[in-house]
Amino acid sequence: MTILFYLAPISILLGLIGLAAFGWTVKHGQYDDLKGDAARILYDHEQDGPE
Repeated sequence: MTILFYLAPISILLGLIGLAAFGWTVKHGQYDDLKGDAARILYDHEQDGPE
């Protein structure tokens, strides 16, 4: 039963870390161009020319 006193705060802390990471990605524009990313995967990179 005492293990719950350790696991509950740890799980809450991990959830807050995940929420903070998600907020960071939204703030830095990770999800700005969803349609472009979805279409870009369909095309071969060699069509763009040599790099």
